[in-house]
Amino acid sequence: MSDAPRKPTAQTSYLPVREDWLAKWNEEILEPDLPIVDPHHHLWDRPEWRYLLDEFLADINTGHNVIATVFVQCRSMHRASGPEAMKPVGETEFVNGIAAMSASGRYGACKVAAGIVGHADLTLGAAVEEVLHAHIAAGGGRFRGIRHILTWDEDRSLLNPAYTPPKDLMQSTGFREGFARLAPLDLSFEAWLFHPQILELAELASAFPDTKIVLNHVGGPIGIGAYAGKRDEVFEVWEKGIRTLAERPNAYVKLGGIGMRVNGFGFEQAPGPPSSQKLADTWKPWIQTCIEAFGADRCMFESNFPVDKGSYGYAAYWNACKRLASGASEAEKTDLFSGTAKRFYRLEL
Repeated sequence: MSDAPRKPTAQTSYLPVREDWLAKWNEEILEPDLPIVDPHHHLWDRPEWRYLLDEFLADINTGHNVIATVFVQCRSMHRASGPEAMKPVGETEFVNGIAAMSASGRYGACKVAAGIVGHADLTLGAAVEEVLHAHIAAGGGRFRGIRHILTWDEDRSLLNPAYTPPKDLMQSTGFREGFARLAPLDLSFEAWLFHPQILELAELASAFPDTKIVLNHVGGPIGIGAYAGKRDEVFEVWEKGIRTLAERPNAYVKLGGIGMRVNGFGFEQAPGPPSSQKLADTWKPWIQTCIEAFGADRCMFESNFPVDKGSYGYAAYWNACKRLASGASEAEKTDLFSGTAKRFYRLEL
């Protein structure tokens, strides 16, 4: 990738990645032997942005002990033809090939995409079951769940143009009929939404207690647009949602994914990339609240790369996580960095 800033497009809506800026970071890797399962990353080949196995391995191989990863849906390599509902199965086919390459051992010890999360249009209702079976067949034993993006807000400028779900998607009959097909197939649900929607997710979790749900990116706290300059108000609404959702035993949360434009922390505006201490200090209220509410056994650190790469590097992120977990017991630390992800995604490593 060129060192020149990548201009966000309607397809990405992400902060530009600047390799020269990231290269200014220089820290010792903390606890380099601690096993890590990265439960949330993407792989894609888009105009001006290639992030496939080689690029991901370049980030992984920066000093931390990443033993396995989970790929999460990102509209990558959908089929070009065939029934519309089946096109997302192409993503699972593509990623399973990458996973097979990694499993060969030729690319290092890390098992990339040991778990795969894809997309199926749950508003298809009962008809989505055919798509789910196709994903499972294409996943080579690695397919674990579905992400149907839920992000909605009155401020339409916040939305990624690639994802424009209706306001009340989680309450709709068709969506719930499709959602009901996940648990019987032992599939989980990835919830990417904004912080004002967390209470709706708690209601969904109550309605489907047998379906495992993981909240992506600590629940999407917004810091731009209509929410700019309102961090305390946002935190209050967010915290209520987090603590309510945590009361549902089938709900989990991913700790990360808050280096995006929508979060508004502004790391990208500094002359150089943030230190891991800066990241840890900024994130502490959000991460600490999640761990207190859910417990370490339902929390997992996630990189959300390459999306968050516009704000900091991969090594800096995991150093920050290790700083945030410095007061945890050994058992809690194991859960936060690998154990919870292994259990949730049924990874045999």
